[in-house]
This record gives sequence, C-alpha cells and structure tokens, in this order.
Amino acid sequence: MTPSETFHWLDVERIAEELTEQREDIDDPLTVSFPQLRALVAELEGFQEQTGHPCNERILEAIQQAWIEELRDARTG
Repeated sequence: MTPSETFHWLDVERIAEELTEQREDIDDPLTVSFPQLRALVAELEGFQEQTGHPCNERILEAIQQAWIEELRDARTG
C-alpha cells in the first residue's frame, strides 16, 4: 500500500466512507462507544496513525458525525 492509499485520524471523510463500506453490520454509529470506534478505525485496511496526530474525543465525534451522514447519503441514493 502506497502512502497515497493510506489515511490517518485527520482523514475524517475517508474514515467515514470506509466504515460505511466495511461495517455494514452497524446501522447506527451512535450505538458505538468512542473506545469501540477508535478500535474499528484502527482495524481499517489502509489506516496508519501518524506521529503528531493522535486521536482525541473531538476527532472521534467528527468521525461519528461524518459516518452518520455517509450512511444517510448511502441510504437515500
């Protein structure tokens, strides 16, 4: 995987897209706790943490919101 194919915590939209595609078993991101969300993101293919860009609650909230919006868009076509 090349660096352009990898993503990290600040790539919120990409993470939301990946979660929508890869975690179809989760209908409502609001049911996922932040520790669970952090683990789900870390398991995504292509995800790589970057030094100097740690995860925090604000980033997890942004990911959760983007995931909700991505699911809504996917469902409405």
